[in-house]
Amino acid sequence: MKDAVVTMEEVAGRTLRTAAWRLDEPSDHLPILFFNGIGANIEAVAPLADALPERGFVMFDMPGVGESPEPVIPYNPFTMSWTAAQILGRYGLGEVDVMGVSWGGAMAQHFALQHPARTRRLALMATTPGMAMVPGNPAAFTKMANPRRYIDPEFMNEHFATLYGGVDKDGAEHQKDSHIGRLKPPSPRGYLYQLMCMMGWTSLPALPFMSKETLIMMGEDDQIVPLANGKILKAMIPNSRLVTVEGGGHLFLLTHADESVAAIREFLDAPESEKEAVRTSAYAA
Repeated sequence: MKDAVVTMEEVAGRTLRTAAWRLDEPSDHLPILFFNGIGANIEAVAPLADALPERGFVMFDMPGVGESPEPVIPYNPFTMSWTAAQILGRYGLGEVDVMGVSWGGAMAQHFALQHPARTRRLALMATTPGMAMVPGNPAAFTKMANPRRYIDPEFMNEHFATLYGGVDKDGAEHQKDSHIGRLKPPSPRGYLYQLMCMMGWTSLPALPFMSKETLIMMGEDDQIVPLANGKILKAMIPNSRLVTVEGGGHLFLLTHADESVAAIREFLDAPESEKEAVRTSAYAA
């Protein structure tokens, strides 16, 4: 977080802790708007922003998560996508590449559908089409629903494998410890409202109309979001590609960081498609 500019942004009565990396630096690449997983604060994904130093990066803590104040009323994907667009406007950003992991992957899908003119490409990690999903390991879901995974480091450490699956191919135990150390527990209401946000939501009927170039990345051994969900997304999104991280669990962005960043960079740096070129010209005009 040492290179991030952190501010408190008020949008429509909500105050959100927002972090931005390198937006004042010249770049040949569009910035990334990132949606985090449920209950996860900005610091949890800060290493990914550091691993892509050639790009600007924007993300925010959801209400009641991290250091964003407690939510007063519930919210939904439409509300938070609109809020994200307002935050982009605060930074003078128009079009961005949109990314999301797990719960945030659902938000990223919704943002791309709600704000197509602001979305160039879409990267979805360890996520689902919402309620129409293939469920994961019941033991993992039970542990995931327990807020102790954010509050109690010993609980998180004991159940890390059950929760997230996967094998750290580098055998780097310190990566797990580092991840646990970056987490800050959400408030009970913040966690509940984030769960409620996606109740009844699914992108499935709209996905055939998703015109964005889309990268789908899934962990082979994800205990929370099985690989089958990535295959569903791949089948439903026309211009999509699926990358399976061998031996990866729900946190393959952490345990297989180099492999993940390489796949993301290759996708974002790929030449424009014909449709993207037409959109870019129209957007510039």
